[in-house]
Amino acid sequence: AEPQRIASDKAHLARTMDFPNPYTGERVGTVAMASLEDVRRAYEIAQAYQPGLSRYERSAILNRAAVLLPERTDEASTLITSESGLSKKDSIYEIGRVADVLNFGANEALRDDGQVFSCDLTPHGKQRKVITTREPLLGVITAITPFNHPMNQVAHKVVPSVATNNRMVLKPSEKVPLSALYFADLLYEAGLPPQMLQVITGDPREIADEMLTNPRVDLITFTGGVQIGKYIASKAGYRRVVLELGGNDPLIVMDDADLDRASDLAVQGSYKNSGQRCTAVKRMLVHEKVAAAFTARVVEKTRAWTYGDPMDKGNDMGTVIDEAAARRFQAVVDEAVAQGARLLVGNRREGALYSPTVLDRVRPEMTVVREETFGPVSPILTFANI
Repeated sequence: AEPQRIASDKAHLARTMDFPNPYTGERVGTVAMASLEDVRRAYEIAQAYQPGLSRYERSAILNRAAVLLPERTDEASTLITSESGLSKKDSIYEIGRVADVLNFGANEALRDDGQVFSCDLTPHGKQRKVITTREPLLGVITAITPFNHPMNQVAHKVVPSVATNNRMVLKPSEKVPLSALYFADLLYEAGLPPQMLQVITGDPREIADEMLTNPRVDLITFTGGVQIGKYIASKAGYRRVVLELGGNDPLIVMDDADLDRASDLAVQGSYKNSGQRCTAVKRMLVHEKVAAAFTARVVEKTRAWTYGDPMDKGNDMGTVIDEAAARRFQAVVDEAVAQGARLLVGNRREGALYSPTVLDRVRPEMTVVREETFGPVSPILTFANI
């Protein structure tokens, strides 16, 4: 039996996932695929560990990480760009955002939530004071993050957990796990006990349900699509759940708008981070009196928006997350054109590289505006009054 067990262990250790660069197709890295046993063990470790870090110690760890990360901006941003296809401009900006979150968390760790109440406020009150203290200790947290900001989305979940002395089991997007592992290593280097943050990588179809239903889980936090968010809510049972889901954000341009400013916001809102942001501009509602002038400006600025090799710092935009996503964008734009929309610029695809795209004569029932596109597409609709 012993040789069979050893062979089984070796087979388990050999379960890995490779990650290609969306632009070149070259392998960026490899991670292990966790089994259900691995996931259950992670929660056992998390629950068994009792964090004893003082507010000062938590703040010091986050401050130390906030100092270390900017010193490694090129290394860390290159990793983000390599695994996600985001342009170097966007990944360098993301590192700055992560450092901001670390600094903010370090400050919050020092915040005292206690309050003092006087009791002699009524005829029967006594001349004494009551002191209350709020302890944000939850226990064990499951965190699931999306692909669009590979490190910053992770930081937004991990940093509050560290600041409040909690324990987290994190599953980053299976499309971009390397940046999450890099961030975890940074925190370990800064002094974080590893039991307070464990990173699980693997196939969500195999391990996600366990992360939602494990009896040791006290809170689930998820950022991602609406469909998966609803699924998590259905599985969570009597647990606290924090869901940050998608949106279909409009930019509304009235007839008295500053069209130069509005078109700048439209283009930046549509194409930054390859349009893969929950806060991106997904559709543009423009007053018919200024629609022609506004559209001309958007087309001109879209043509000037450079895209291509993500490692080229001269490019404003790299690829989208993968070729499947680029094909979806192309398909919904083709569908809109077939239904009467007018393609003004873009809708060119090469692998995962998809060009910034502008459509007008779009109607509300078209998929390109009815559903969140989550890519670099600018659909323009017009209206007569508010």
